[in-house]
Amino acid sequence: MSGMRFAFLCKSRPEPTGKKVAIVGAGPAGLSAAGYLVCQGHEVHVYDKLPEPGGLMLFGIPEFRIPIYRVREGCGELKDLFEVKFFPRTKVVCGECESEAGDEFVERTVHLAELKENYDAVLIATGAWEPWKPEVEGSELQGVYPALEYLFRIKSAKLGHMKWTDIIHPEGKKILVVGAGHTAVDAALESLLLGADEVYLSYRRSIKEAPAGPYEIHQLIQRGVKWLEKTMPVRIIGDGKVKAVEMVRMELGEPDASGRRRPVPVEGSEFTLEVDYVIFAVGQTPTPPAGDGLEIARDKKGRVVVDERHMTSVEGIFAAGDVVTGPSKVGLAVKDGLYAARSMHMWMMGGE
Repeated sequence: MSGMRFAFLCKSRPEPTGKKVAIVGAGPAGLSAAGYLVCQGHEVHVYDKLPEPGGLMLFGIPEFRIPIYRVREGCGELKDLFEVKFFPRTKVVCGECESEAGDEFVERTVHLAELKENYDAVLIATGAWEPWKPEVEGSELQGVYPALEYLFRIKSAKLGHMKWTDIIHPEGKKILVVGAGHTAVDAALESLLLGADEVYLSYRRSIKEAPAGPYEIHQLIQRGVKWLEKTMPVRIIGDGKVKAVEMVRMELGEPDASGRRRPVPVEGSEFTLEVDYVIFAVGQTPTPPAGDGLEIARDKKGRVVVDERHMTSVEGIFAAGDVVTGPSKVGLAVKDGLYAARSMHMWMMGGE
C-alpha cells in the first residue's frame, strides 16, 4: 500500500503563478488544500504547532486505523516533489491564547495578522483541539484525562517525539472510557493493546445510538472490553487520585432536539466501579486563532463561520475542516480542504 497522496491532481509542480498562500494547520484539511494549491502553481507554506505534519490524523488516530508511513509518505511528497514549505513547532496566534494539547512542542509563534499581510491568501485549518470538560464531581482528580490528551501522548511516543515515561500508562490498570464515538473506541482499544487489566466503555444511550456504530462496539466487546450500555458517571471518588466511579443507569425518554431519545437517570440505580483512570471522550471544540484585532466570526459552538466560498468574516482569510464543521471524519476534512482550496484559487486569480 502506497502513501497518502495530497497532490493527486498533478504529477509535477506546474508553472508558478506568483501567488503565495499560508495554511495554518497540517491536518487532513490543510494538507489536501496544500496539494490542490500547489497543483495550481501557487507557492504554499504550511504552519503547524506539531513537530511533523499530519495533525490529529497522525498524532490522534491510532496506527491500526491510519498507518504512520502512509501519512509520512504523503507529506514527504508535498515537501520533496512539490516544494511545499513546512514550518513545524510553530503556533499561529492572535494575542493571548490558552494552551491546548500539542502546545508542548511549540518553539515559536507567528501572528495571524502577520500572515494576512505577507501572503495573498490564508487558510485556517487548525482543527478541534479543546476537549469538552465534563461537569462531574471529582473530575479534577489525578487520573482523569480527556481522550484526546491520552491518545495524543501515546501516539507522540510511538512517533518518537515524546518519551514513553511521559505518557499515561494503562498497563495493569482498570480504565473507564466515557463515550461511544471513534475517539472513545480508539482510547478503549489502545488501553487494551497496551496491557490494561480491565477496560470499561460507558455510554448513556444504547448500542444502536453509539456514534461509532454497533459494529465497532461489538468488535471491542469481542476483544474483552466491558460495555456499559445506558450508564453515566455521576461522581468520581478518590483522595487526590481516582479510586472509583459512582455510576447511574439510564433509560431513554422522549426525543431531544437532535431527534434521539433523551437519556434519563433511573432513580436508585447507582453502582460503583473501582478504576484507576477515567478517560472522557465526549467531544471537542474547534480551536482557531482568535483576537489580535482580526475578529474572525464564530458560532455558539466555537466553529468558524464561513460563506459559500469558505471565506471567513475577514477578507482573504479562509477556513476548512474541523475548525468549521466541528469534529468529523478524515475524509470529510479532506473534502472540505479541497473545496476551500478551489475557492482560494479562484479568489486569488480574480474569479468569484
